[in-house]
Amino acid sequence: MRIIHTADWHLGRRFRGIDRTSEIAIALEQILKQAKALDVDAVLVAGDIFDVPNPPAYAERIAYNFFCELQAAGIPAIAIAGNHDSASRIDSIAQLLSLAGVRALGKPRRSADGGTITLNTKSGKLCVGAMPFASEQRLLDANSLWQSGDADRRKDYREIVAYLLEDLTRDFRDNTVNILMGHMSIDGARLAKSEVAYYTREKYLLSSQTLPPEAQYVALGHIHIHQRISETSPAYYSGSLIQLDFGEAEQEKGFCLIEVEPGSQAKVEFKPVTCHKPLKVLKCHNDNLDETLQAHQYHPGFLKVIVELDSPQIGLADRVRQICSQALLIEPRYPDAALEATEITNIDPNNFDPAVEFCNYYQNRLGTTPKPEVLEEFKNLYKKFKETVNN
Repeated sequence: MRIIHTADWHLGRRFRGIDRTSEIAIALEQILKQAKALDVDAVLVAGDIFDVPNPPAYAERIAYNFFCELQAAGIPAIAIAGNHDSASRIDSIAQLLSLAGVRALGKPRRSADGGTITLNTKSGKLCVGAMPFASEQRLLDANSLWQSGDADRRKDYREIVAYLLEDLTRDFRDNTVNILMGHMSIDGARLAKSEVAYYTREKYLLSSQTLPPEAQYVALGHIHIHQRISETSPAYYSGSLIQLDFGEAEQEKGFCLIEVEPGSQAKVEFKPVTCHKPLKVLKCHNDNLDETLQAHQYHPGFLKVIVELDSPQIGLADRVRQICSQALLIEPRYPDAALEATEITNIDPNNFDPAVEFCNYYQNRLGTTPKPEVLEEFKNLYKKFKETVNN
């Protein structure tokens, strides 16, 4: 049996004012072509289909067209909600999505309540225990998940997740391909730093021991770097579909292709997709800035330019974008000595002179005084700020 595992599409994503959906759509077209060419039996989508709970219509259209194309090719799909998706929204349209051959789950549920999905594929039976993302608040509300006695209710988030994951394996059989799919953060995974930090640490950080050993493969979403949890674990993150921000710059993106039979170990191959507009980080000094920019003038994607400076420079962004208009972020960096913490003194608000304090800050941080044009620009900005506040 051949299965595609993908996740973290983030359709509708905007990055520094630029909509990335068209790039994601191109990546999905590549997956669709590969699914047909490889004659896969099913596609698993491990959450974060969309970037926001209420995605724009054009983002939804791309996702639903993808699923319809899969159905036309005779390839069923299973999709779960991630932390960026609206679980209620996905559950509310699950019946409609089933018409396109998609089994969709928004909220976690026990196996008996539909959390475990069995598909009859052309290569045999596929059994998937599906665990969408759930916030701590939702998961600790035991009555919203199941009706049970006090003895079965659990108060700890990790304990509930472990219970549900184990429960999702109840329908695993010797004659089926048994896969667990979840949108979660597993301890030891390398972060791209583009994930929502709150949902990757502390109570949301789960031990790999939480994953039931009965699963032949564990299809994970949430972390944007493709990786295997450990050499002894069948758990993999497929990673995000495009380089979503500069924390993912120059990372290879794609999906996991799984080949597996009942009772056997899964064979996993990472299949890359081409990034339509790749992200790149340039680091240079003010002395070789123009030379560095000219070497990347025709970079097809977006740039982050880090410039080492001895002191602030007016018009740095304009200078960069005059050569590389695709530079989305320009970050000046100063010598470490200039960034040492300075003593904070009490300021009398009745005798506060913003220009004087700015000069003091400049002197403490950079060991020099601001140029007249820099000071004048600061005064203009402060004046605009005060007018905005007063209005």
